[in-house]
Amino acid sequence: MVRCHPLCYRQRIMDEKTKPHSGGERIARAIARAGLASRREAEAWIAAGRVAINGEAIHSPARNVTARDRVTIDGEPVPAKQRTRLFLYHKPRGLLTTRTDARGRPTIFSRLPEHLPRLISVGRLDYNTEGLLLLTNDGALARLLELPATGWLRRYRVRAHGSVTQNELDALRGGLTVDGIRYGAIEAALDRIQGSNLWVTLAIREGKNREVRNVLGALGLTVTRLIRVSFGPFQLGELAEGEVEEVRTRVLREQLGPRFVALSGADFSTPLALSAAPPPRRSGERREDKRQRKSVIHSWRTPDGEQKKPLRRRFHGARVDHRAEREHLSETMRAEVLTDRNGRRVAVERHGEPKPSEAPPPRGDAERRYRRGRRRISPDRAAGPRPSRPRGN
Repeated sequence: MVRCHPLCYRQRIMDEKTKPHSGGERIARAIARAGLASRREAEAWIAAGRVAINGEAIHSPARNVTARDRVTIDGEPVPAKQRTRLFLYHKPRGLLTTRTDARGRPTIFSRLPEHLPRLISVGRLDYNTEGLLLLTNDGALARLLELPATGWLRRYRVRAHGSVTQNELDALRGGLTVDGIRYGAIEAALDRIQGSNLWVTLAIREGKNREVRNVLGALGLTVTRLIRVSFGPFQLGELAEGEVEEVRTRVLREQLGPRFVALSGADFSTPLALSAAPPPRRSGERREDKRQRKSVIHSWRTPDGEQKKPLRRRFHGARVDHRAEREHLSETMRAEVLTDRNGRRVAVERHGEPKPSEAPPPRGDAERRYRRGRRRISPDRAAGPRPSRPRGN
């Protein structure tokens, strides 16, 4: 008996779950590719009789469709296949990774911008887990990337309460069994210790339900904060909490590689839909948004919205009238031309009444005679008579 290598077995399982069927593709997969729902939701629609192929309602997802078939949901035709797109989302704490919740708790899809297409999450993050979450409009790609057989590394930063050594974390590389569930190899590194808390970096490839919390709980640690910082080649980086960033088509194609592109059937040639860009906001819409903002309770406004008498600024003292002062300055102002010590003429303005002893400067021929009679001294020459030199014998 020849045993198959574990990598070969994982590759065979992944190929069986992702390869397209001959003679078209499954109806649930076609609906997921159109970005209307996940494959699981599409199967529920089919079981409810909401899906029809060429006018005939179906109740089993075991049907293949081609491009020549006409598929409708509740009488509405399924839109054409969209270009495969991938988004990076910084999930905050306190949000569920689901479309709807029976208990009315907030979900990530209720917080996404409205201009984005219908997206499907690649895997899930717990209610109190934050960090990087991949979103895509291609259900087949989402299924491929979340499979453990894909082997993409998921890295987490963990803050935990308790104590552990690096040797105990190194033992996780051989896997661990907790409550009858087998977890694969885990790479763990102790970053720093802060009192009774510590920070650990973990890297896993399976991503089972609550895997990080269960594994660290088996070591006596209580997780108080869990942040996913990377998923495969995609990093959280400086993406702000609650922000969404789209991966460029060229980068996505390069990171997936030809093999994953062929397995998922990703389409990068279809033009983007018109709703791909955020719709421009008009000035009227901005004013309406401002009116919808919650008003701030000021000291002159009651909490119930009743407007009191508006506040007015009070002036203390008499108001100064500067017009009379400006008129007085304009009457007493006079322009003159002076000569500096180097003989350059400088225009000046004088204010106030002239002094009786102040004689006006000479003008015309008198000014030229006055300047001709003055003795000019070069600035590089000392004043006074030149010293005599004794003559040589």
